[in-house]
Amino acid sequence: MPYLTKPLVLLLCLLVAGECRKHSRRVRRWTGAVETQKPSSLTKKPPDVTKSRKPKTEHLLKVDDHDFTMRPAFGGPAIPVGVDVQVESLDSISEVDMDFTMTLYLRHYWKDERLSFTSSTNKSMTFDGRLVKKIWVPDVFFVHSKRSFIHDTTTDNIMLRVFPDGHVLYSLRVTVTAACNMDFSRFPLDSQTCSLELESYAYTDEDLMLYWKSGDESLSTDDRISLSQFLIQKFHTTSRLAFYSSTGWYNRLYINFTLRRHIFFFLLQTYFPATLMVMLSWVSFWIDRRAVPARVSLGITTVLTMSTIITGVNASMPRVSYIKAVDIYLWVSFVFVFLSVLEYAAVNYLSTVQDRRERKMRERARSQSLPCTCGISQTRTMTMLDGTYSEADTNSLAGYTEDPMVPEEEQEELHGVPEKPEHMVVHLSVSSESTTTKKKKSIRALNIIQNTHAIDKYSRMIFPGSYIFFNLIYWSVYC
Repeated sequence: MPYLTKPLVLLLCLLVAGECRKHSRRVRRWTGAVETQKPSSLTKKPPDVTKSRKPKTEHLLKVDDHDFTMRPAFGGPAIPVGVDVQVESLDSISEVDMDFTMTLYLRHYWKDERLSFTSSTNKSMTFDGRLVKKIWVPDVFFVHSKRSFIHDTTTDNIMLRVFPDGHVLYSLRVTVTAACNMDFSRFPLDSQTCSLELESYAYTDEDLMLYWKSGDESLSTDDRISLSQFLIQKFHTTSRLAFYSSTGWYNRLYINFTLRRHIFFFLLQTYFPATLMVMLSWVSFWIDRRAVPARVSLGITTVLTMSTIITGVNASMPRVSYIKAVDIYLWVSFVFVFLSVLEYAAVNYLSTVQDRRERKMRERARSQSLPCTCGISQTRTMTMLDGTYSEADTNSLAGYTEDPMVPEEEQEELHGVPEKPEHMVVHLSVSSESTTTKKKKSIRALNIIQNTHAIDKYSRMIFPGSYIFFNLIYWSVYC
């Protein structure tokens, strides 16, 4: 028996060892584990830090440990908040609505010790707009703003940067449309000064002190900013206190910019057409006064064109209660055009009166003239007033004979039998040179207004001279 025990124990150990190996192989096949050699110290990889657990941002900044509904250092002195602005674009200037639209980067700087954290590298941490809703930020708004919005493409354009010592940089991209009180008394030769005003809505100067972080250098602009109708002359910053009777004093920051309007557009669209219409109205002074349709149609056309120009200019302007510089120029031009129409009306009227007067004088002279028959029967007599006959009248006498006037007794002696032919005796009383000279002097002594030719003649000089004088005064005053 002792000899059989040892072989049986050995056989049993071999069977147990085989079963253990089979089980280990079966586990390796299901788990896919493969035995590898242990890496040496030279080929060992550093640990992956992204898989290590870190504290959350709320825990690092201790957001949950403080009440951020109150400002930093609540109950103490006013917290200083520095501001700087970078103007990205000046989008539009509207004269009708009297406002402007601007896109800018607005940045705030302050210190909140509740956001301080420990850092071995002393580097800041940057966050997006999601953390802004959990901490305190200044409640700055735009005074006299009509519309404004924070850009949200593709996400809210908000950036928050926190430094280990608690200093905070809060930046956002905003487009704002604000009112601008414009003075159009010199339009379109004007310069406009507009301002964008920033102020805290809730905190007075005892709780929050707004200031420009770097003085005049706090405002920076893009050199590529340009407008179609304006030339940007300068940007500058100012600050002052604003008082509200119900709430108190507030710090207010101003972004001021001065714009000068380009005049060339209005020269082409307004001044040149108006000047050409005035010059066109002067053409009627060289047209014959008897060409009534030509002169009347020319005058009406220039008057209607000037009315259209005035209406077009005022349609794009606000309805202000004072006179603008362009109104003065256009209405004076309209008066010149209207006076040219009245000038022809005066010429036509005086011409009609003069023709009527001359016709009456001829009729009176014909009724007062006496025929000279010289004792000859059956004689037709034609008489004309001294010095009033024309060349056409004398030519109409070409068909009559020029027989001398001979008494009846002499005709009987010469011919024996008295003949009484029917003929016409024309009696022309030609005036002497002295009489003609006196009448010419009397005509020259007439009033210049009654001479219709003189009205057109002097209008050719008076109208252009007066308009040139007006332009010299106008451009010397407004330029």
